[in-house]
Amino acid sequence: MVKNAVECRDVVVVRGDREVLHGITFGLRTGSVTGLLGPSGCGKTTLIRAIAGLQAKVTGDVQVLGSPAGTPGLRGRIGYVTQEPSVYGDLTVTENLRFFAAVLGVGAADVDRVIDAVDLRSHADARVDRLSGGQRSRASLAAALLGSPELLVLDEPTVGLDPVLRRDLWDLFHRLADDGATLLVSSHVMDEASRCDRLLLLRDGDLLADDTPDALLDAAGAVDIEQAFLTLIERKARTR
Repeated sequence: MVKNAVECRDVVVVRGDREVLHGITFGLRTGSVTGLLGPSGCGKTTLIRAIAGLQAKVTGDVQVLGSPAGTPGLRGRIGYVTQEPSVYGDLTVTENLRFFAAVLGVGAADVDRVIDAVDLRSHADARVDRLSGGQRSRASLAAALLGSPELLVLDEPTVGLDPVLRRDLWDLFHRLADDGATLLVSSHVMDEASRCDRLLLLRDGDLLADDTPDALLDAAGAVDIEQAFLTLIERKARTR
């Protein structure tokens, strides 16, 4: 087993004439839940796309499950959830999942498993375009869970969900990690930080911190992650 499911070394991404990520280096431990936190526009989605092998103009080294990011053999081993729902609106939840299961070569029983995992059983036969935004997001997550991927990269998966569903999804994330999966979960909601094993704090394309929640609080002398984040920003500004 690869010790780190993801290894990023000096990762730079350029979009147009602007450098979006500035030499990012970190690793994701196998079987862990890592939070990627930072304000909107800081580069979280770009970094996730680089790990998923979908981002253009990436320099540096991105290794995923022991292979370079984007290697064709990784496709069935990674589950990727975008900010926008990635399921078809004119199909029901079940029809969508059966379609994606067929593409992946996954058995029909897995469709039932992922529907229950994201708590959509009562809406399994509903067309996706008639669901709420949060329900559509959960349908996309269900599609990403098909086949039990080894790595899940989730871009703002809890946006628009009520507190109970957010709690239930985080419980699911940790159950998946306990079973050996590795998860990278992006969010701009700082109070989700305490639910992670480890945190990456991103600001304007720079990685400000890579540590456990408790260690970050201690290092910043802060009572919560938002305060720690602000403290780290101030420290970085003073060193420029």
